[in-house]
Amino acid sequence: MFESVSTLLAEHDDLQGQLADPELHSNPARSKKVNRRYAELSRIIAAYNEWKEVEDDLAAARELADEDDAFAAEIPDLVEKLDSTAERLRRLLIPRDPNDGRDVIMEIKMGEGGAESALFAADLLRMYLHYAESKKWKTEIIEQTSSDLGGIKDVQLAIKGKSTDPAEGVWAHLKYEGGVHRVQRVPATESQGRIHTSAAGVLVFPEVDEPEEVEIHANDLKIDVYRSSGPGGQSVNTTDSAVRITHLPTGIVVAMQNEKSQLQNREAGMRVLRARVLARQQEEIDAEASLVRKSQIRTMDRSERIRTYNFPENRVADHRTGYKAYNLDAVMNGALEPVIQSCITSDEEARLAEIGDNEQ
Repeated sequence: MFESVSTLLAEHDDLQGQLADPELHSNPARSKKVNRRYAELSRIIAAYNEWKEVEDDLAAARELADEDDAFAAEIPDLVEKLDSTAERLRRLLIPRDPNDGRDVIMEIKMGEGGAESALFAADLLRMYLHYAESKKWKTEIIEQTSSDLGGIKDVQLAIKGKSTDPAEGVWAHLKYEGGVHRVQRVPATESQGRIHTSAAGVLVFPEVDEPEEVEIHANDLKIDVYRSSGPGGQSVNTTDSAVRITHLPTGIVVAMQNEKSQLQNREAGMRVLRARVLARQQEEIDAEASLVRKSQIRTMDRSERIRTYNFPENRVADHRTGYKAYNLDAVMNGALEPVIQSCITSDEEARLAEIGDNEQ
């Protein structure tokens, strides 16, 4: 049982040797990848060692049970513990998403619902900022377009983690947030007290570790510059500092205008573009491998939703996993972990079922 672990043990030893080599750390991108893989394998090896220890204890207890009743009494507990350690190891052996350890770029966009949708987009931004703070992740707003009444038309947010363990990665947690989020509440602009339904869209992309990781040729880019719009201030509406980058092979378009200089906006735009191109490449790889992945809904229609936030009932419901809780106030303040864990568990169950089907 778990014969495949022997190969992972050898890889773990090899990575340990690489980490001891000073030359590795002169290449930050390579060092980060090795550290991620080492942390991932360390969890598996620890779980395997625990399972092996329990298996040995159970074998010894069965061997000595006829001579000593105390050993016989231990057998039921050891059997139960062996099953639980085996299940934990089995889950850890599920092939991980290769991007789990990456940081992310998140985009939040207003959808149907007008001003109320923009206000809800701002609420979602605050929710994710609070959640990131609870995870001790670093956040950076790359681009933001505000609306009236304190809402947000769209915002692009970079979120960075510190852990080298892919299971604790930002993408490992936030990749499930991509899709349409629906809100039901009485808008601030509603004078009759009627409940309205609005929607906002969330897109999540794994961020590229190093620019060289995604090959983008200069000839494949169309770059337009134009005058920034928005609130007044130095350089705003006075210079052609805003940048729109079009990646011709994929048709992906990124526009930036938050920074004061054209160069800064171009650098920010390329950062987002690389993340989107990486996500597109991963989608193509998954499609070729016929893997079923949770797709992110890129339309903002109210009927296509992954989650509903019902304020009158203080209820949050995830429509993919069936998760439901009546602590929406806490969720909007960043208490997202139970909701996200329901998605992680559901994904693990689907992967386990897929592996079981392939083994039959």
